[in-house]
Amino acid sequence: MTRFVFITGGVVSSLGKGIASAALAALLQARGYKVRMRKLDPYLNVDPGTMSPYQHGEVFITDDGAETDLDLGHYERFTGVHASRADNTTTGRIYSDVIARERRGDYLGGTVQVIPHITDAIKDVVVTGTDDYDFVLVEIGGTVGDIESLPFLEAIRQLRNDLGHAQTMCVHLTLLPYIPAAGELKTKPTQHSVKELQNVGIQPQMLLCRSDRPIPDNERRKIANFCNVRPEAVIAALDVDTIYACPISYHNEGMDQEVLRYFGLPYDSKPDLSRWEKIVHAIREPEAEVRVAVVGKYTALLDSYKSLAEALLHGGIANHVKVNLDWIESEEFEKNGNIAERLKDADAILVPGGFGERGAEGKIQAVRYARENNIPFLGICFGMQMAVVECARSLAGLPKASSTEFGPTDEPVVGLMTEWARGGELLRRREGGDLGGTMRLGAYPAKLVPGSRVAEIYGRTEIRERHRHRWEVNAHYKDRLEKTGLRFSGLSPDGVLPEVVEYPDHAWFVAVQYHPELLSKPFDPHPLFAGFIGAAIKEAHSK
Repeated sequence: MTRFVFITGGVVSSLGKGIASAALAALLQARGYKVRMRKLDPYLNVDPGTMSPYQHGEVFITDDGAETDLDLGHYERFTGVHASRADNTTTGRIYSDVIARERRGDYLGGTVQVIPHITDAIKDVVVTGTDDYDFVLVEIGGTVGDIESLPFLEAIRQLRNDLGHAQTMCVHLTLLPYIPAAGELKTKPTQHSVKELQNVGIQPQMLLCRSDRPIPDNERRKIANFCNVRPEAVIAALDVDTIYACPISYHNEGMDQEVLRYFGLPYDSKPDLSRWEKIVHAIREPEAEVRVAVVGKYTALLDSYKSLAEALLHGGIANHVKVNLDWIESEEFEKNGNIAERLKDADAILVPGGFGERGAEGKIQAVRYARENNIPFLGICFGMQMAVVECARSLAGLPKASSTEFGPTDEPVVGLMTEWARGGELLRRREGGDLGGTMRLGAYPAKLVPGSRVAEIYGRTEIRERHRHRWEVNAHYKDRLEKTGLRFSGLSPDGVLPEVVEYPDHAWFVAVQYHPELLSKPFDPHPLFAGFIGAAIKEAHSK
């Protein structure tokens, strides 16, 4: 029997529902249960693919090419279970699907309404494809009380009746603020949030209370009485120094035991948390430190690079070092010209993905600085494209080399990708078409050149990585660029699309068209990030 746990949030946003959900999933996994996770987002966008990183943070890409919420990255990093298109939906997608069905006549002339048509569609998303799992954890985005999330909450209420209370559970994440003047934690926001949830017909069975200090027993009992839950089901979600300590912290608070008790499952045994204990130990007691300069264009909101930051942390875990990140807005180099002063203390330089011309010249300057000063460099997606542009301009005698993303150019070393293969299907895109869902999205295979640095890093010559981009390095320039010393060390299986470039004579210079950060886990660091941080350690020791 599949059991469903619904996670809602109240009081304020950004309490960490995604991490809390992922940590609970990790605890259930540690007890031997098979777990899947899903996210319901209340915004009207069909997906976050066309949203600004400043609005939504990063877009997390799944193997099957879905552009999803960044919380799915947390799900994968905590559980190792690859998410799919089925694991994330939005109000926009639900309404689009229902309206499309209405246009086809699927409702046989009936009036289409939020109840039952929208709520039925949401329920289908929740339950479809879950038969093989012991637990399905479903996170509902937004904050209880928001008008946008009402259809999702109503669908959950109905599902509890459809499946029965023995198969469903509601966990509500709230905030217990500490008021210094009063010298106490305040429970009233939690009480009001639960009442708001009860007003739509949902009684939570567990409260996960964010707090910066332990909850006194008298306050715990007070919350339990006012909110109609067991005192043991009032769980303190205490602040921790690393998100990877959450499974341990929540277990110590009794979260997994209470979930199992509710479902009538054995809960006396202890889960195997050795994986998380090793990870936390590596983070808290590093043997050394390195500094990595990340030259990006969305550094004002670091959630834009959430998976990247985590992958660099994983690279530090693999090498037993602390990775200090120096986030640099690439436009700073264009305005101030202080690149040498700004990057002199960096043990490695990384240029991440992005879209648009803004800040591109600053990224090119960062690439050139890393190449000329023999500093370990990793370029990702747009970062690889700028590495190729820099090579063309500085070494190949093509000073006008550029990307057609920035406008017409005489030397399009990076150009718009108009068609590409996915399995046996040929996908096409036209200039001026819709932006949403028209990129090269999802996992694609690549072949690495035997004996290349990147093949040595991976330990194999065939890889499969996740992509998200519209423009591609122009393979017609391959021979001319390789004469400068740049090596095209990874290509698509048909040899048409460049996937990896490197400088063999450089200390460590690798740039990739895909997004390796999306596959990195704390218990299984991606080899590119492990190698990159390893190179940064050597650079730090040489100073």
